[in-house]
Amino acid sequence: MNRAAVNLLPAVRALQAGEVVAVPTDTVYGLAVDPSRAGATGRLFAVKGRPADMALPVLVADIAQAERLWELAVASTPRLLAERFWPGPLTLVVARAPGIEWDLGGDVSTIGLRCPDHELVRELCRLVGPLATTSANRHGEPPLRTATAVTDCFGAALPVIDGGECDGEPSTVVDATTGPLRCLRAGAIAWEAVLEAVR
Repeated sequence: MNRAAVNLLPAVRALQAGEVVAVPTDTVYGLAVDPSRAGATGRLFAVKGRPADMALPVLVADIAQAERLWELAVASTPRLLAERFWPGPLTLVVARAPGIEWDLGGDVSTIGLRCPDHELVRELCRLVGPLATTSANRHGEPPLRTATAVTDCFGAALPVIDGGECDGEPSTVVDATTGPLRCLRAGAIAWEAVLEAVR
């Protein structure tokens, strides 16, 4: 897959219109929306069939984009982990910055952030902004790893960015809000490596 040849403009337009787009990541394909668009996350929950009380993580292009979303006063540990493991399969649950009132489901005071190791989706985040995401599958079903599988599942009307096969392990999810770090989900990055990074 020649990623440089992929035209992202249709996906950019769809996201700016508040629509759901399927995107490749370093783990599996995801469903994404621009959370700043009215009604977009509601559409994402509906397409996925995901309960609205399950928080959506947010993909960012880089640490600078993440810094606009997390509470800077308590972000020293998240920044340390981001510098060590991003781009890559580490999701950091952090305190939200004031004014970030996106409807992501779950706790409105926190936000889960990840910078994926996949240039196409990072470029999309640069063009559109942070993207609220969930894995590209019906809720409770296995994740999808090819663009063809996503189209077969959701139909040709759903825009899909073909980034080749995505077959990585799930991200490790870390609660870095306050107090000691907590592992919320084991994944591609070993928990011991996370702890070692902050020692």
